[in-house]
Amino acid sequence: MSIQQHNVRVAVVQAASVIMDREGSTEKAVSLTLEAGEKGAKIVVFPEAFIPAYPRGLTFGAKVGSRSPEGRKDWFRYWDNSIVVPSEETDKLGEVARKAGVYLVIGVIERDNENSGGTLYCSVLFFGPDGELLGVHRKLKPTASERLIWGEGDGSTLPVFDTPYGKIGALICWENYMPLARAAMYAKGVQIYIAPTADARDAWQATIRHIALEGRCFVLSSNQYVTKDMYPTDLACYDDLASSPEEMSRGGSAIVGPLGDYIVEPVFGREEILYADLDIRDIAYSQFDFDVVGHYSRPDVFTLLVNEEKKENVKWMK
Repeated sequence: MSIQQHNVRVAVVQAASVIMDREGSTEKAVSLTLEAGEKGAKIVVFPEAFIPAYPRGLTFGAKVGSRSPEGRKDWFRYWDNSIVVPSEETDKLGEVARKAGVYLVIGVIERDNENSGGTLYCSVLFFGPDGELLGVHRKLKPTASERLIWGEGDGSTLPVFDTPYGKIGALICWENYMPLARAAMYAKGVQIYIAPTADARDAWQATIRHIALEGRCFVLSSNQYVTKDMYPTDLACYDDLASSPEEMSRGGSAIVGPLGDYIVEPVFGREEILYADLDIRDIAYSQFDFDVVGHYSRPDVFTLLVNEEKKENVKWMK
């Protein structure tokens, strides 16, 4: 692997989806990507589930042992506004990546396009500056109630891509608490580690700083800023939000350097695009005393096995 350019401007988008609206969210992503490209960004990162929403606060009418008709209506709306890969929406995202000349990394809700079409995945799509869809990462383990609405990804979607600015890859939200998932990313040589999230807690900041320090990599963490009045009021289970705060997600997007220090401190309470100029040589500078998969590893003691085969949901016997 050879880096052709040492310096790169990155943009981390902190913005809300147009909730439950695939077309509206896609158009917002197009506009913000163009804005970041005009300001010189070469890598643009969006939050988890940006298209069409991270449905914070919604129950989808589910209790242990039952699901309500109203919840199914909201589920269908969510499913109906998800993204098929490839599709018209991915074409639009690829085109804006090409027009802006950026690597675009964006969180989406992906609809299964290989089996029944009934399963959704929380995914990250990677587009190159030529407009090509480079690949997909599907969240390996949805967290808590997310397991009701999203399926599990497998090891076939753990890509790390070589770019002129270094190697980029992503894990989504609490996947970043899975030590072996992080180890897999480090083993692939990730240098710009992208962490789209829905976690706005102070503790998340400790997480991304630890990852940067552990992996000796840059960490780009992107979250949404969302208020309750952004939700459509015609949701069948809109009353679920009655006890929710007005500020549903306060943000907390940040950019961290390979010694665990903030390059851009977390932003709370507003939509904003965070920019930073990274020098990839800072990674080698930081690895003088620690290289997690190099001189500080013990392959004679520890072995990491990653199953990257595609999981087959149904196998036919003839």
